[in-house]
Amino acid sequence: MITASVTEIKHADQVVTIENPQTGPEELAYDVLVVALGSVSRLLPIPGLAEQGISLKTVGEAIYLRNHVLAKMDAAANTSDEELRKRLLTFTFVGGGFAGAEALAELEDMARYATRYYESISPEDMRWVLVEAAGRVMPEVSEKMGVYVVKALEERGIQVYLNTFLKSVEGGHAMLSDGTEFDTDTLVWNAGVKANPVLKNTDLPLDERGRIKSTSHLQVEGLPGVWAAGDCSAVPDLSKIDDDPNATCAPSAQHAVRQANQLGKNLLASLRNKPTKEYRHAYAGSVAGLGLYKGVADVYGFKAKGFIAWFMHRTYHVSRMPTFNRKMRIVIDWTLAFLFKREAVSMGQIQNPKADFERAAAS
Repeated sequence: MITASVTEIKHADQVVTIENPQTGPEELAYDVLVVALGSVSRLLPIPGLAEQGISLKTVGEAIYLRNHVLAKMDAAANTSDEELRKRLLTFTFVGGGFAGAEALAELEDMARYATRYYESISPEDMRWVLVEAAGRVMPEVSEKMGVYVVKALEERGIQVYLNTFLKSVEGGHAMLSDGTEFDTDTLVWNAGVKANPVLKNTDLPLDERGRIKSTSHLQVEGLPGVWAAGDCSAVPDLSKIDDDPNATCAPSAQHAVRQANQLGKNLLASLRNKPTKEYRHAYAGSVAGLGLYKGVADVYGFKAKGFIAWFMHRTYHVSRMPTFNRKMRIVIDWTLAFLFKREAVSMGQIQNPKADFERAAAS
C-alpha cells in the first residue's frame, strides 16, 4: 500500500504518476487499474466564494467546521462590538440538498447546546441561514418530507431562503438574489459536486461532465483491465434505463458503496476468467439526522420523522461500518453520549499542531 496523491494516468503506457509526500513524484506501472477518485465540490463563479467558503466533503473538513463554529462562538463571547458579534454568530449554508440541510441542522443543534457554557450567548443570538436555489430542500426525500424539514428548521429559528441564490460574498458580505444582505464569517458551500479534476490528466474516456465512461459491469468503456466506480464514474443506472436510456447513477454514497462491492466481485471473476455481473440498484431512499433525536427518513416508501427517523439514521450508518469491532465501539460511544452530557469542546490545535512549537523556537 502506498499513501500518495495521483497526478496523472497514462493508460496507453499503463503508468500512474503519483506525488509521494516523502519521496516526491513517482511512476507506477500496472496490469489492472481501478479508478475510484470520487468527487470534489463544484464551485460557481461567485465573487468571494473561493476565499470565504468552506466545503464539507471530508472528515477533515467536518472537524474543521465544528472547530470553526466553536471558535466563532468563543470570539463572540469576548467582544463588545455588536456588529462584529452579529457577524461572528451568523452561519450561512448554501445548498439545501441532503448534505447541506443535514450539516446545518446538526451544527445548529450542537451550537445551541454549547451556549449553556457561554454566559453572554443565547441560542437567539445566533443566526443560521440556509440558501437554496430550488423551490424545495432535500430532493432525496418526498416533497412532503421536504416541506416538513423546512418547517422543522424554521421552528428552530433557522432562516430558509428558497428559490434564492448567492450573488456575492466578498469580504464576508453576503448578497442574495432576493436583495437580502448581511455579514457572515461562516459560509458553508454544499451546492453540488463534480468529478475529481485529476481525471482531466488521464487518457481515459470522459463524458461531458468529466466522469469516466463506464459500462454496467463497472469496466471503463473500450479498455479491458480498467475499472471505475463511485462519483468519478458514469455508470448506467439500469433501474431507470426503461424511462431514460442515458440515465447514470447519482453521485451518492448509496451507489458508491454498492458499486465498490460489485466491482470487487467482478474484478475477481475476470481474473478467474468467469463472467461478470451488471451493477443494478434501485434507489432505496434516504435517512438524515437533523440534530439530537431529530431526523427524517424515506426508505422504500416508509416515511418517518423525529426520533424514529433519527434512530433509523444512526442504525443505518452503524451498519455501514466495515468491521464488528468498529460497529461496537460506535454503539458504545453513542450509548455513553445518550447517558451523559454532550461534548462541546473545540479541537482547534489539530488545525496547526506545530504552532506552539514554532512560537517556542522563535522566542
